[in-house]
Amino acid sequence: MSKASAFAEAGKTAVLQNIHGTMEFLRKYPPFNQMEPGHLAYLVENCQLRFYSEGDCIISPDDGVVEHFYIVKQGRVHGQRPHTSKRGTETTFEVIVGECFPMAALMGERATRTGHFAAEDTFCFLLNKPAFVKLVSKSASFRDFAMRGVSSLLDLVNQQAQMRAVESLGEQYSLETRVGELALHHPVSCPPTMPLSEAVALMHENNVGSVVITDHEMHPQGIFTLRDLRRVIGTGTTELNTPISQFMTQDPFYLPPDATAFDAAIAMTERHIAHVCVVENGLLRGVISERDLFSLQRVDLVHLAQAISHADSVETLVIIRSRILQLVDNMLAHGASSTQITHIITLLNDHTVCRVIELAIEALGDPGIPFTWLCFGSEGRREQTLYTDQDNGILFEAADAAEAAHIRGHLLPLAERINRDLDTCGFALCKGNIMASNPELCLSRQEWRRRFSSFIRESTPENLLSSTIYFDLRAIWGPCEGYEQLRAHLLEEIGENRLFQRMLAENALRHRPPVGRFRDFVVARKGEGKATLDLKVQGLTPFVDGARLLALGHGITTCNTLDRLRLLVEKNVIDDKDGAAYEEAYHFIQQTRMQQHQQQARDGRPYSNRLDPDNLNHLDRRILRESFRQAQRLQSSLALRYQL
Repeated sequence: MSKASAFAEAGKTAVLQNIHGTMEFLRKYPPFNQMEPGHLAYLVENCQLRFYSEGDCIISPDDGVVEHFYIVKQGRVHGQRPHTSKRGTETTFEVIVGECFPMAALMGERATRTGHFAAEDTFCFLLNKPAFVKLVSKSASFRDFAMRGVSSLLDLVNQQAQMRAVESLGEQYSLETRVGELALHHPVSCPPTMPLSEAVALMHENNVGSVVITDHEMHPQGIFTLRDLRRVIGTGTTELNTPISQFMTQDPFYLPPDATAFDAAIAMTERHIAHVCVVENGLLRGVISERDLFSLQRVDLVHLAQAISHADSVETLVIIRSRILQLVDNMLAHGASSTQITHIITLLNDHTVCRVIELAIEALGDPGIPFTWLCFGSEGRREQTLYTDQDNGILFEAADAAEAAHIRGHLLPLAERINRDLDTCGFALCKGNIMASNPELCLSRQEWRRRFSSFIRESTPENLLSSTIYFDLRAIWGPCEGYEQLRAHLLEEIGENRLFQRMLAENALRHRPPVGRFRDFVVARKGEGKATLDLKVQGLTPFVDGARLLALGHGITTCNTLDRLRLLVEKNVIDDKDGAAYEEAYHFIQQTRMQQHQQQARDGRPYSNRLDPDNLNHLDRRILRESFRQAQRLQSSLALRYQL
């Protein structure tokens, strides 16, 4: 190297002199904003500032084991890898101001697998490897970030969301509290031979709503509650000396001590029970009641679900459901994730649908025909948010086409009433008429089977779109046998049709995540959504479509997107690290969408999935961009798998 070249090279690097100014700069960005001042000062004191011209290679796989930790001070850096299916390279990610690289290579003491190039004139802080190692050992927050990367940033986002919700509610309680901590640790119990009168007296003396029936070693055999007592009185039983075992509910539901309060609340809501036994190694350790949860929650899931299930009119349902917004606020304050909240909303929606059906039958009379109420789309996946419309249908059994037509004629008026009442309760009528009142969606099992088969055999654009809606199906009300047979046949037919899977894969690549090679986010340039992006269509849909495709192709029966991803990991269809990254990305986009809906509801604005990324703080913006890139990675893997 000539003296001139050496001088120019040396001129690109400068020792930092303004330590205070550099610390103030870094404090704007995670994880540096979480570090203690002394640790941040150590980082700055050991940093150098280096300039890279546009197009310069900063580090590449050919450089060997990485020797520096880089932080972008000004400019942008592109990560490029060889293209998976074409010649040349592709930009896989972008690193912008305040972000750092290459963490995984540094922690793994290896070469980077990605070339890093200056996308424009760029300045980077460089921390040498010995100083990096020492900083990892000194700073817990920096070590957490180094070990877990985006996962640790997601934790920060969730903590911030929880803190904001707690501030608005003014109380704290964690849904992750273990039931072992909440349960009555000396539960009232009795042997199965105890007379009914003595068991009731025992409950009264201890002021409890249940007694657990156990053997002499405390293995639970049954439970007797105030609800059971009302049933006994209602039957006119006078034999008070009859053993309690004759009246108890056998094999009571139980949870282990390390289950959470959220698990208990969901169990009570789904099973319509008010008490959950806490059992460890087969032995009774405690009982948790709905009252235990009520005392800790301003608005409680169990009570709200019970109120919905016993509503005496559609008008009452509307009033009760207005409290769901407050419940979601409360759940956010209690540390609930977006997955838990969508589960809760779907659960309450299921209760509402069931009660609307029951009220409609009471009003119009029982048709005398067994039928199953099906739901599709987000409700079928148990992924509903506050912003939802109707996607439903009816399944029934019929011997032939004539009988099916006859039954359909009896059920359609009831379906029309149900759809109308659901609209009154806040489930908007489907603009595409995907509703049970549509004669094409009130079908016998054989008719549904033929309809689904036509989607698979005749892969038109319309049929492919229908597949993405109807193949996420679930039974909400009525007998499940016909639905289960229909679903089993559907999975078998898709598993045998590789061409249809490939068409679904092409369909799954339609909605591209809104991140580009040379820009932060790709937003709409004109129209009503100008300067915004769509969290649902561009963010969640790539994960939903990808998980559905792989699940249907591998015989996975569940419809929930995150459950599908976990089962795909278990089946070794998806790498476990990729699965974890997809799950975190999906969770964050859903959380962002849900928080936006909450704010829109508070402000009295209509629900919208469109987001202006300029309204996000730096941390949320950074993780949202990374989450969209995970959606890109999933789509790239599908393109490779199906040779698209």
